[in-house]
Amino acid sequence: MNALQWGLFAVLLAGCGYAFFSDLYRRRIPNWLCAALLLLGLVAGFLTGGAAGLGDHALHMVVALVVGMVLTRLGAIGAGDAKFYAACAAWFGLSAALGLLVSVSLAGLLLFAVWFGWRRIKRLPVRNRTGNLFDSLPYGIAIAAGTILSWPMLFSLSA
Repeated sequence: MNALQWGLFAVLLAGCGYAFFSDLYRRRIPNWLCAALLLLGLVAGFLTGGAAGLGDHALHMVVALVVGMVLTRLGAIGAGDAKFYAACAAWFGLSAALGLLVSVSLAGLLLFAVWFGWRRIKRLPVRNRTGNLFDSLPYGIAIAAGTILSWPMLFSLSA
């Protein structure tokens, strides 16, 4: 990786790190962080691929946001998670969409296993009062981890 790629990685790592701990401790991912990561992801697309790169990253972000909002409307995920995933998707072109989705999904599976195990060890209820199993699962942690794990794939696809 060159200096620009390392610099972009540092910015994404800082943003994902902040989201990770914010979701873990406050169960919130700030809108300003999602907006900043989204804009910086589009800038990264332009810096690494010109206008075509910007368009590719923007298309991935739009697809991720639309799917995320549909899933939010259906009650499958929270709006903060949908916005954060779309912001992370802005860092990757459409050709990396499946890889990002798989990385985030695998990180989510690991997060669920740890969360479920921790709640069982502590003898805490797994479901909330309304019976929702995933209500207190901070999925932004999985989005942040999956995004960081996907970062090397971005440059191997463009090589």
